[in-house]
Amino acid sequence: MPIFSFLNAITDSHRMPQPFNRKQAEGVLADLRQAAEGCDDAVQQSINSLVNDTKGRSLLLAIFGNSPFLSRTVLRDPAFLCALMQQGPAQTMNEIADAVRALGRAELQEAELAQQLRILRGQAALCIATADIAGLWDLGDVTRALSGFAENILQSTVDALLRTHAKTGDLVLGDARQPSLTCGYVIIAMGKLGARELNYSSDIDLIVLFDPERCSYRGKLEMLDFQVRFTKTLVRLLQDFTADGYVFRVDLRLRPDPAATPIALPVEAAETYYESTGKGWERAAMIKARPIAGDLEMGNTFLKNISPFVWRKNLDFAAVRDVFDMVGLIRAHHGYAEIQVPGHNIKIGTGGIREIEFFAQTHQLIAGGRDRKLRDPTTLGVLELLKENEQLEADAEQQLRESYIFLRTVEHRLQMINDEQTQTLPKTTDGLEHLAAFMGYGGADEFCDAVQLHLGHAAAQFQKLTGQGDTDDTITGEQSKEVTSDTQLQHLGFSDPERAFGIVETWRTFRYRALRNQRARELLHLLTPKILSAIASTSDPDGALLRFDEFLAAMPAGVQLLSLFNANPWLLELIAEIMGTAPALAEMLGRKPALLDAVLSPDFLETLPDVDRLAADLNYALEAARDFQDVLDISRRWGNERKFQIGVQLLQNLIDGASAGLAQSNIADTLLRALLPCVEAELAQKNGVIPDAQMAVLAMGKLGGKELTFTSDLDLIFIYPDTTEISNGKIQLSAAQYFARLSQRLINALTAPTGEGYLYEVDMRLRPSGTQGPIAVSLEAFRKYHQEMAHTWEHMAWTRARIVSASETFAHDINAVIRGFLARPRDPESLAHEVALMRARVDQEHHTSNIWDFKYVRGGMMDAEFITQFLLLREAAAFPEILQGTTITALEQLAANQCVPEEAAGEIIETLRLLRDLQQVTRLCLGDNPDVHHAPNAMRNMIAAREQAQTFSELEQRITDHEMNVYQIYRQIILDAAGTGAEASKLPPQ
Repeated sequence: MPIFSFLNAITDSHRMPQPFNRKQAEGVLADLRQAAEGCDDAVQQSINSLVNDTKGRSLLLAIFGNSPFLSRTVLRDPAFLCALMQQGPAQTMNEIADAVRALGRAELQEAELAQQLRILRGQAALCIATADIAGLWDLGDVTRALSGFAENILQSTVDALLRTHAKTGDLVLGDARQPSLTCGYVIIAMGKLGARELNYSSDIDLIVLFDPERCSYRGKLEMLDFQVRFTKTLVRLLQDFTADGYVFRVDLRLRPDPAATPIALPVEAAETYYESTGKGWERAAMIKARPIAGDLEMGNTFLKNISPFVWRKNLDFAAVRDVFDMVGLIRAHHGYAEIQVPGHNIKIGTGGIREIEFFAQTHQLIAGGRDRKLRDPTTLGVLELLKENEQLEADAEQQLRESYIFLRTVEHRLQMINDEQTQTLPKTTDGLEHLAAFMGYGGADEFCDAVQLHLGHAAAQFQKLTGQGDTDDTITGEQSKEVTSDTQLQHLGFSDPERAFGIVETWRTFRYRALRNQRARELLHLLTPKILSAIASTSDPDGALLRFDEFLAAMPAGVQLLSLFNANPWLLELIAEIMGTAPALAEMLGRKPALLDAVLSPDFLETLPDVDRLAADLNYALEAARDFQDVLDISRRWGNERKFQIGVQLLQNLIDGASAGLAQSNIADTLLRALLPCVEAELAQKNGVIPDAQMAVLAMGKLGGKELTFTSDLDLIFIYPDTTEISNGKIQLSAAQYFARLSQRLINALTAPTGEGYLYEVDMRLRPSGTQGPIAVSLEAFRKYHQEMAHTWEHMAWTRARIVSASETFAHDINAVIRGFLARPRDPESLAHEVALMRARVDQEHHTSNIWDFKYVRGGMMDAEFITQFLLLREAAAFPEILQGTTITALEQLAANQCVPEEAAGEIIETLRLLRDLQQVTRLCLGDNPDVHHAPNAMRNMIAAREQAQTFSELEQRITDHEMNVYQIYRQIILDAAGTGAEASKLPPQ
């Protein structure tokens, strides 16, 4: 008695389809018994046992009563059916794969190769269909099996043809055992095969490329002619119909410009095409592209090279229009605009498979350049990711998923009937009854209801997507009218309506580069009332309109950005707020409009991640870098987006100044730690490395204190270990030379402008010996300088030092040196005199009575920091634990150790918090030299409200009081100890 592992795996035989034509099924069953009589005894016994088994009989009746094609396949080879039933589908497909690969090595004649390929295709078709019908495999299992079989067939056929031409002397193979390796010929799978989603009777969409420099061709033909003939032979082997059927129908029309190009194309020509004239639909097609046979390394390089064409680095909402246009063309050509179940095409008709695929691909085209996870070629995979990214509600994702699985299953049943590449539902009642039975439904009405439901779900979601870009103007009332006079603008709230109207008139002339495209003009015409309404609601409508106009004029292209606004109307309100309230942020946006992409991230307004998650995020982004230039561009894009995120959160009062400073500092730390190894790797290409020696990066100033602002430079120090080793590269360098070059390259990596802008300015003036000293110093030189030569003001600066990057051991050694010179005993009076003298000199150079000049005004930040630093240097010998990187933490430690009165420390801390919050906001809104008194009243009131002051005057009085208090504390702690000789009036001539 044979053991049928296939049947044993069936858990519910009632779920199998009933035969639509039972009489026909019983007839084929009899034919099977008869066909088995021509086989050996084992096969006859197996067939009899199979027919007599309840599950086996049900399965055979489901096949024979619904699929003439599968019935013929079974009758052609009963022995294979027996083997399938005994082994199960997985092992059977593995054996088929082994047999296919063996054909690539068998050196058969073309006719025999073609015959064997077709026999194996029939076996694979029967195996996969039977596993599907029996419910052993789900849709993913089926499509992967179909795709894997096609992949093996193509690779084996290419190998066989390569060996044939090597035998005739036309080709020289790099490796006779692996003929495809470096052969210079590759097949790129497109569409469903590329995504491993092949349907049951699918064509296979291919692009064939060759590289003349990799192909060792020695024949008499021109290289192009040979590659074309090679490809024609391959296609003929696969798709010609013979007595044994066919293997696959091959479609080569997805190649670049198919009407004008050969079926095998030089890879360089293909790259040039996509880089210069590639179309929107070709971007969508390339999402699923995958090298599948031949020289896979060459194919992967090709796809990597055209990646910028497929995956735009910025959000591309214009893709919504492209996809909608494609759907319109399909419907215009094929019909199926309405859902009519009889005769409806479940692939390209409304609500069909293509709309679900386009739904996924549209999101990929929009955001796949930024979010590489969205580059998943599978439709269901993308839907799952969209749900995880909160771009698709869970209910909508479930509907689309279920509809996709249902429609693909219907597609497979349709094609199994007669092995036809069709997706059109039957028009007749009899035909629908047949398909309903094959799908397991009780009748046509029940089946048609299910089809209607799933088509409707898919159509609704797709319409919702494409409806984002509708041309309906949702603004009502007077604002919805086209602006035809300055009076309308005056009513909206513009103080200079004549100038505002002139700007709008300029837009209508389409003189800006961004408006040369017809689609951009249409979008601007649609959006103008919305833009003006949003701008009019800001604190400075006239200034906001000017800045928006500058922003529009600077854009190289407008379709992408205007489509972004059209798809996300709320974004206009944010832009208007930035333009009206934060000119510095507006200027950043004007330089890089793509920063808006970040706003659409689900976590944009959430708390910024900690340093570990920031590092993981940046490292993930840098994985896409192909070279060092990509590293620079990606790091700038990442850094500027994160800085912009902080700016928007600060502007909307979601975070305070201290949080903004910490976040800015964490971003800078992350960039420094990520860029340093990249710079080291770049330097190592010529100069190698210094064995067992890692350079440390130290932060000073605001970065050291984790108080970075939007306009801060980075104050950096570079220290390397004491070593006599030289670098081990082609060009060897001493440690001093090596680390000087490494330091300079790191600075360049931060400061050099690229197409993505720059990251930071770097200030090295705090290094030992100032601007005259070496850019990087050894630990011993650093120690010696600070023990023997450093000035008091330098040690004051070092109270805020912080190691950003160093090995644990080296960081310990550096900190020991720093604590050594900071914690040494000092004469309090002499120290106070030096501090007071230095502060007086600064005041002589930068004296101001402007209370908003928080750094230099008496009682401002510098006085607060000088008090703290003086106390740290005075007390560190007795209380080394007070040495902290941030001023506020240091003050808290000083008070805890009774080194300063708690009341004085509390006043300084409160003042610092107020001034730093205001400094962050004013620098964000007004730049490095904020003229708050000339800012619009609405902006000043916003700043006052942020600090919970009733009026701007009340806020100014609060600032004045705090600064006076801090200055009084400065006089008591420093000037009283320093003596009158340190007063500014007593300064010696400079």
